[in-house]
Amino acid sequence: MFRFEALRPQQDDRLAFLKGFLREPKGVGSVIPSSRFLERRMVRMACVAEADSVIELGPGTGGTTRAILAAMPETATLLAIELDPAFADHVRNIEDRRLIVHQGSAENLADLIAAHRLRAPRAILSGIPFSTMPESVGRRIIEAIRDVLAPGGCFVAYQFRGAVAERARPILGEPEVSPELLNIPPMRVYRWRKHAA
Repeated sequence: MFRFEALRPQQDDRLAFLKGFLREPKGVGSVIPSSRFLERRMVRMACVAEADSVIELGPGTGGTTRAILAAMPETATLLAIELDPAFADHVRNIEDRRLIVHQGSAENLADLIAAHRLRAPRAILSGIPFSTMPESVGRRIIEAIRDVLAPGGCFVAYQFRGAVAERARPILGEPEVSPELLNIPPMRVYRWRKHAA
């Protein structure tokens, strides 16, 4: 049962997001956080409700983090990886024993999973702006996702531009694409599934 309404972001989340954009626009990629419609689509497409281990890349102020926590099983674990220290601190304020917040780069997925003794993730969700990062960094992140994702698992990312698909296509193959128009700006949601072993 989804518990979205109880976990909706507060006004200070929106203010923190705007401050983050003004501080580092290339690292944030948008002036406002994603809509609840986009958050719900991401969670559904990643099959979070069936995942025992979930990773979120770029949680920002935690809107999608809350949606993931509302949908995932009580016994699951969510590792949220955020590059921006202020955003990481903000997400740490979400009180949920299933949530682990790490401030650092998504390039180091395998090391982080090992350090926290987590199972291979069944779902990886990303809101990081691939279009504003160096191509080599984006490629390393996609390769790390490929290497750690559990067989049968999903990688789901949303983007305004198609950079994530361009970076991921040679590594992960052709994605499923779904538009989410109830977001400002409208977004495309991409999904890749890893073949089951």
